[in-house]
Amino acid sequence: MDLATFFIQLLNALQYGLLLFLIASGLTLVFGIMGVINLAHGAFTMVGAYLAWSLAELTGSFWAALALGIPLTVLLGAAVEWLFVRRLYARDHLHQVLLTFGLILILEESRSLLFGDDVHAVAVPVLLSGSLPLTDTLSYPVYRLALSGACLALALAMAWVIRATRVGMMVRAGASNREMAEALGIPIKWVQLGVFSTGIALAGLAGMMAAPVSSVYPGMGNQVLILCFVVVVIGGIGSVKGAFVAALLIGLVDTFGKVVTLEVAGVKLLPQLAGMSVYLLMAAVLLWRPEGLFGRRP
Repeated sequence: MDLATFFIQLLNALQYGLLLFLIASGLTLVFGIMGVINLAHGAFTMVGAYLAWSLAELTGSFWAALALGIPLTVLLGAAVEWLFVRRLYARDHLHQVLLTFGLILILEESRSLLFGDDVHAVAVPVLLSGSLPLTDTLSYPVYRLALSGACLALALAMAWVIRATRVGMMVRAGASNREMAEALGIPIKWVQLGVFSTGIALAGLAGMMAAPVSSVYPGMGNQVLILCFVVVVIGGIGSVKGAFVAALLIGLVDTFGKVVTLEVAGVKLLPQLAGMSVYLLMAAVLLWRPEGLFGRRP
């Protein structure tokens, strides 16, 4: 592998990892801070992708689709929390699993009725449709660079909100001791509504932003859900910083595992093991730190 190819694969790994973080950060907020196991989190990524496609077709502009799709995903998250999830905070995790699995079926069937079962493509915005030349024969799409930059900016903004604002203080207080925070006057129900809506909006936004670089197709959220849980486990439940580091590690391991070759007796091993590499990474981290990289020690 020459230097230019290595650099391109590194950019691909970072873009994949940052996009995965954007999805998984919402899951780690809901799972780690609220204690809710949301199996439907990946389905909301699919919802965001289909919103990007349908709204772009309707308005003729990807930017208009983003502007309309973000508040719609926030409202959808708020409605799901208010109608369903709010009743499960004090219940066993089994009830949460059953409810959110039911949401997957509802969202998939609703998608089929509204949009059909065809595969769709979303055009890259004209402003970001060019490529950045790296060598005489190799270039890198500008949209992918912009996607990575947007994800990184959102990660920094999320860290600032959680660590340096009053809203973040209330979120951290509710995560540490919900009853005490409520006794001190913090409106926990509104905090929970905001956290859940934000988590769903992040998943939907990731689906919208990923739509121009990947196809929009049925069941696309189910594939990313398992990886999101792997990110949460490796990084540490409830740790946004851990989710960021874990997502980047997974991006690097998965991307380079598919392109780096190691031949033994004429057999290429690493590409064949690429599908297992992420889970081998998770196993290694858990053997070293069972609570995850940045999880709280029991």
